[in-house]
Amino acid sequence: MADPRPYDLVVFGATGFTGQFVVDEVAKVAEEEGGLSWAVAGRNMEKLQTVLVQSSERTGKKVEDKPIIIADVSSYQSLLDMSQQTKVVLNCVGPYRFHGEQVVKACIEGGANCVDISGEPQFLEKVQLLYSAKAKEANVYVVGSCGFDSIPVDMGVHFTRKNFKGDLNSVEGYLTLKGGEDGIAFNYATFESAVYGFAYASELANIRKSLFPDPMPRSAHRVPKRYFPFYKEDLKKWCLPFPSSDRSVVARSQRYFYDKQRQRPVQFVPYICEASLFRTICYVLFSIIFAIMSYFSVTRSVLLKFPQIFTAGMFKKDGPSLKQIKESSFSWTLFGSGYSEPLQTLMFSIRKSLIRQLQSLSVDQRLAMSPPICMVQSAMVLLKEKERIPKEGGVYTPAAVFGDSSLVKRLDKHEVTFQVHEQ
Repeated sequence: MADPRPYDLVVFGATGFTGQFVVDEVAKVAEEEGGLSWAVAGRNMEKLQTVLVQSSERTGKKVEDKPIIIADVSSYQSLLDMSQQTKVVLNCVGPYRFHGEQVVKACIEGGANCVDISGEPQFLEKVQLLYSAKAKEANVYVVGSCGFDSIPVDMGVHFTRKNFKGDLNSVEGYLTLKGGEDGIAFNYATFESAVYGFAYASELANIRKSLFPDPMPRSAHRVPKRYFPFYKEDLKKWCLPFPSSDRSVVARSQRYFYDKQRQRPVQFVPYICEASLFRTICYVLFSIIFAIMSYFSVTRSVLLKFPQIFTAGMFKKDGPSLKQIKESSFSWTLFGSGYSEPLQTLMFSIRKSLIRQLQSLSVDQRLAMSPPICMVQSAMVLLKEKERIPKEGGVYTPAAVFGDSSLVKRLDKHEVTFQVHEQ
């Protein structure tokens, strides 16, 4: 029996900063894959039409006549109507703590898989807590953080484990941002999500206690905690802890592999790198000011109103310029440490020397284009590789659902590369 849904993909939030680039990426991939049906969705018909016209101009693809669905997060019925028309919803509407839950709920009820690019641990873990059983019952796949947060890192840790000649114990990730002549700038929605994430960080403790009441086994070899700037000789850079959602996402993936496959959990710690010690110190000072101002409602409103001032232009309400988008990129380098031979126990009580190290992942991709590429290729796996993803629906992390799929190969073909370098 033919699937009655007219669309394979629907880009929801197509008029947003990231949404417009997702439209571009879908237009390219639809031509590559052949026979892919898709539509755009949002609350304003005129703006959606403009996005399609502009996408046609940017990509050279004829997409201005693509179908448009009117859907708004304030109208649950419109979200349900949208989800009932497609196999996968690409949700680009953030901040997700305010707008994401109703989309997930509508997708589950409407029978559509859902992917997003959220970097908000509270939202991601709350969705897993509240909706994983419902998604499983509906055989719907809900996969968060399918963008810059956290495909490169989550899939990178999994990739490291697969390529490690021995038994992987831990991975340290180092992020380097590369700007052009006009420096680096980010989307305002990312800043907004970070502000509210810091403001309500205390919510995570209760969510995690309910989500994972039983702790995982701990390694006898713990990754050292580094709270202050340190110099990484391998990279010739100064490094600091990176307060992203990546650590949370990787931890949830490791929980999945421990629960489902009885694999020992891999520890993961992310850092951000700078060549200049002065810029590193400035980053520390900004982090302190940012955390304090995010905590109090009055200062938080000031922070949100004037992002460009408090971030020295890195975040601004109108987003990065086209020149900044073209010239900015990032790279992740993951260093994996482990045992030369597989341990014969799930427990970590056996002490063995950590004698191998593997530099496993390098990514060099334009900042603005990495989330759309990762998001669209994730959706394609859900569409094309049902035999290579878990048999049951549910709320998943990228590595948990895509670990046995061709996602890494797909990303390699689209300039998000995973490369192994033994040391």
